[in-house]
Amino acid sequence: MAYPPRDAFQIGWICALPIEAAAAAEMLDEHFGILEEQDAADSNTYTLGRIGKHHVVIACLSGGQYGTTSATAVANNMLRTFSKSLRIGLMVGIGGGIPSAAHDIRLGDVVISYPQGTCGGVIQYDTGKIIADGEFERTGSLNSPPRALLTAVGTMRAAMLRDDPRYPEYLQNAIGRTARTRKNFGRPTAQSDRLFQANHDHPASARSCAGCLAEWEQTRHEREDNDPQPYYGIIASGNKVIKHGPTRDQLGLDTGALCLEMEAAGLMLDFPCVVIRGVCDYADSHKNKEWQGYAALAAAAYTKGA
Repeated sequence: MAYPPRDAFQIGWICALPIEAAAAAEMLDEHFGILEEQDAADSNTYTLGRIGKHHVVIACLSGGQYGTTSATAVANNMLRTFSKSLRIGLMVGIGGGIPSAAHDIRLGDVVISYPQGTCGGVIQYDTGKIIADGEFERTGSLNSPPRALLTAVGTMRAAMLRDDPRYPEYLQNAIGRTARTRKNFGRPTAQSDRLFQANHDHPASARSCAGCLAEWEQTRHEREDNDPQPYYGIIASGNKVIKHGPTRDQLGLDTGALCLEMEAAGLMLDFPCVVIRGVCDYADSHKNKEWQGYAALAAAAYTKGA
């Protein structure tokens, strides 16, 4: 299929998982297909398309390759292949939410990296040094997103205040498009969104949370609707999968983060971008994949709306 010249593509959209790349493709207004000619040293596969007036190139990490180092490799390849045109970077996908008394984060909500104090929006929580008494001290800092992206996010925040965001509409339109999208990206039941107290671990022998007791759950008020709610602030990034409630809560306290993920820290120095994560679990021992499709599509819909 014919597509615009390579230097027409100004937005680079990086995903870590196939479900995230599929969600990204669902948001394209026009598909141009796969880039057919690129440097032999570039191992990325690029999906090309258009959203509104913007030409977008989407790349996904190789299967089974996660974490900051893999993300850096994908970003560097993209920057080299689209060196003449790329202006905006996006990292879009799923992550583990860090609910707190101040932030009533639910499954399917969207967390957007946004500068807070001296932090540009993403913090690498597992980089630092061991000092006196074995205490871990984080070191270094990561770049803030480009000003143009922060302006776009600010516009979205203003739209929320006017009750005029478009991304819930993009989300529902994509889900209802075909039976396949309903199966892969449909919203699970509200009853499956269970936030357990951090001291109650998932039973090691149980395959699901069906046997996890209701009295272990944290009490939360019922929301007025099921639209994903956006949260703006710090996203904590590192090379470890967090599946432990107390560790999640401590990282939240230490960093002020609203979400945990594994790739963004590998991008911010050389591929400054906004990181957008749909909350698919609570980074505890009850972590499962039931909400991954919906959360990935919610993050992609927010990105399109921005």
